[in-house]
Amino acid sequence: MSSPLSAHPPPAQTNTPPDEGRKPPEHLRRIIGEPPGPIVALLTRGVWALLTALSPGARDALARFVGNLAYTLGIRRKVALDNLAHAMPEKSEQERRAIARGAYITMARVVVESLPSGDRMAPDWDQQGIEGEEAWAALKAHVATGKGVLLATAHFGNWELVGQMLIRLGVPLNALVRPLKGALNTRIAENRLGAGAGLIYPKGAIQEVTAAVHRGESAFMLLDQALPAKAAVFVPFFGRLASTTPAMAVAAERTGMPVFVVVGVRPPGPGARFRLEVEGPIPAPAPGEFADPITEHTARVTAGLERAIRRHPEQWLWLHRRWKVQPPAAALVSAASPGLTQGTVAEPARRD
Repeated sequence: MSSPLSAHPPPAQTNTPPDEGRKPPEHLRRIIGEPPGPIVALLTRGVWALLTALSPGARDALARFVGNLAYTLGIRRKVALDNLAHAMPEKSEQERRAIARGAYITMARVVVESLPSGDRMAPDWDQQGIEGEEAWAALKAHVATGKGVLLATAHFGNWELVGQMLIRLGVPLNALVRPLKGALNTRIAENRLGAGAGLIYPKGAIQEVTAAVHRGESAFMLLDQALPAKAAVFVPFFGRLASTTPAMAVAAERTGMPVFVVVGVRPPGPGARFRLEVEGPIPAPAPGEFADPITEHTARVTAGLERAIRRHPEQWLWLHRRWKVQPPAAALVSAASPGLTQGTVAEPARRD
């Protein structure tokens, strides 16, 4: 049985949002899920304190060690390599193994960097530049009107800290999340609140997003997770149909707000610093242009995410079973017909 964790206040942060007086509404500042038991909570507090005490360089060394160890032990390695073989058959096996190892290190970095309290960003976090300056300018211009935008991202780089960067850069946002359990998920949720983000849960999510963007708060959503078939639309992703949430496209249709793809690319070297890559606004289909405009818009946004991942494949979470949900026959027929972004699909999704 899920229980609210509102009794667990978010930790104090030194990296407060630019507008310190602006916070999400109180009902978006709660954590829903199963908290850790008292023994686990006590033990993990020590882990969080240790990670907080480490220097950025030491955190990075720890993350690289853990990522390399997980890869060497073969934890989900077959899943990662199978995903890469389907997605990037043009690359050699050696290249795909190097990408997979990088993905494990990326995941370890996300965990190690997202759990400490205080300022988790490198001192020069805002000096890495922005790729897609026109898109970024369009995003900021829209936010300056007092309305929010819809931001699509992926399990790429460090998606937790990219959300924090956007808040620092003057884009108030709410993250769409699922109720989760355990000490690690509770800690990450606490740090999201501490960075100034609100939390929107699945129940009533579209209504909450609609209200948020009209308040001037953007919605930050991960679009690269597999959903049950009945809750998803199926769109091309690296040549295979992938079950994907339609929530972003539905929210765009209802609100009329623009959609942007935003990822943070980690440059070489230690430290939590990222170059923002922004694409958009990604237009919705014109009225009457497609029989299923929600699926088409989702496909367009997903294609933007794929382009970012292809540029920096080692920074995406290849060990996720992205294609585990089989598409229904209707989705295969739709994909074979003209219109769906990226055209044909190589084969039906297989269970990893």
